[in-house]
Amino acid sequence: MDRLIELLASGKFLEATLQTLLYVSVAMGVGGLLGLLVGVALTVTRQGGLLQNRPVFITLNFLVNFFRPIPFVILIAVLAPLSRVVVGTAIGDAGMMFVLVFAAMFGIARLVEQNLLTVPPGVIEAARAMGAGPLRTIVTVLIPEGLGPLVLGYTFAFIAVVDMTAMAGVVGGGGLGNLALKYGYRQLNPWVTWAAVLIIILIVQLVQLLGNVIARKLLRR
Repeated sequence: MDRLIELLASGKFLEATLQTLLYVSVAMGVGGLLGLLVGVALTVTRQGGLLQNRPVFITLNFLVNFFRPIPFVILIAVLAPLSRVVVGTAIGDAGMMFVLVFAAMFGIARLVEQNLLTVPPGVIEAARAMGAGPLRTIVTVLIPEGLGPLVLGYTFAFIAVVDMTAMAGVVGGGGLGNLALKYGYRQLNPWVTWAAVLIIILIVQLVQLLGNVIARKLLRR
């Protein structure tokens, strides 16, 4: 208990919380946008899609299937050379965020594809019959019609990214997961471990509640 009070007083819990939020924000911002683009591309280039293109679909589908199942801790090692080229380092916050963006992008891409495929084909056909081009149909019909399920999908992705941040210590990063492992688990201090866990649970619950509320309003339109 004394160690927990010491860490709280020193500001390490606040620092770790802010680091976790930074990791997740960058991953969901950059990875979420890239994942949306890839997911939309998968949806419209598949057979019968708005922009049917078999070579493009096969390539994107292969990339998503290849990278998405790789465990995050292994992906950190696999992407180390690429991380050094893109962000200049494979360690620390920059290295951690690069891998998080990469993992989030492919995970979200599949979620986007699955959710957009639930949009009734008749709605898209109606837009096309009214003279809307493929791009306009995507922006004004396909994505808006799938917005409710997409919000739920992104909420799920947020929780998955929070889970990934626990591996930050592998590359010398921080965050609540690393704090729980470093000062709690390794020092046999359950007070520290559970304090970090409770903060993570609080963050996840707030985001899940917000996602559910937004999705419910969108689905009732």
